[in-house]
Amino acid sequence: MDIFECIQKRYSYRGSYMKTAIPRENLEKIIRAGLLAPSGCNKQTTSIIGIDDQQILDSITSLINKNGFTGKTAPAGICILTQEIPGYADVYFNIQDYSAAIENMLLAITTLGYASCWIEGQITESTETQKQIANLLNIPADYIVVGFLPIGIPENEGKRPSYKSFSQRAWYNTYGSDE
Repeated sequence: MDIFECIQKRYSYRGSYMKTAIPRENLEKIIRAGLLAPSGCNKQTTSIIGIDDQQILDSITSLINKNGFTGKTAPAGICILTQEIPGYADVYFNIQDYSAAIENMLLAITTLGYASCWIEGQITESTETQKQIANLLNIPADYIVVGFLPIGIPENEGKRPSYKSFSQRAWYNTYGSDE
C-alpha cells in the first residue's frame, strides 16, 4: 500500500486481538521504523523495547489495564522510552522525538496488516506505573517509560473516528482563508 493509503487506514484499535504470533522479523521492521523517525538536533532520545514474551506482556498490560484497555490480548507489544537530553539552549525535543517514532511505528504496523493503539496517558499519569514497568523491563533510571503499543491482528473491525472537514482544520496562505 502507498503511504497515503496507509495513513488513511491507520486508526486506534481498542478491541481484542487474535492469538496469531507476530514474527520477530515483523516486530523488528516496526521497531526500525520507529528508530528512523526524525529527532531534534539528532539527539535520538527515543529507545524501544519489543516484547513478544507473553508473561512480560501480561505483566505490562495488567499495570495499564484501566478504562477498558483491551490491549491485554495482543500477542506482541512495544514499550517506548525517552531520555531528557537538551538539544540546544536547554531546549528539549524528546516529546517530539518519541511522538514521531510512535507515528512511524503505527504506520509500519498498519502496512504490515496489524493494528495497535497509542497508549500513553495510562502510563504517564502515574510515576508509579512508569517505575513498575521500568523495573519489569530492567530499564535504567535515566530513561522514562512514556508509551506502549499493543500489536496484533484485530479480532474485529475497529471503530474508526470521524474527522472534521479539511476546511475546518486547514487553509492556504492565511488562517480561515477560502482560497
